[in-house]
Amino acid sequence: MAKSLRSKWRRKMRAEKRKKNAPRELERLKKILGTNADVVMEEVKELATVLPAEKVLEQKDDCKMDTDNKRNKKTLLDQHGQYPIWMNSRQRKKMKAQRVKGKKKPKLAKGLVW
Repeated sequence: MAKSLRSKWRRKMRAEKRKKNAPRELERLKKILGTNADVVMEEVKELATVLPAEKVLEQKDDCKMDTDNKRNKKTLLDQHGQYPIWMNSRQRKKMKAQRVKGKKKPKLAKGLVW
């Protein structure tokens, strides 16, 4: 963000407001958690099994996303010859020009025909 006087003043005032409201917010959170924490946990236990953090970290697998589209990394074309959605038309045109340029072979000069 810009370093104008107005933005500095607003940032300073927001910080002071946070300091002023922090104790009230903390009390409100403690009150909410203190009264209903047991009830909420009982409802959660009924719906799902609660596991300790160690078991969850142990079960962590390398989940890689399976993509059906097989793209050529150099040309970015998929198996149907389509470019990705995020690529704009100017980039597509540039990539196509590079592809066509590589395909063209110079024609051999024919000898003189008499």
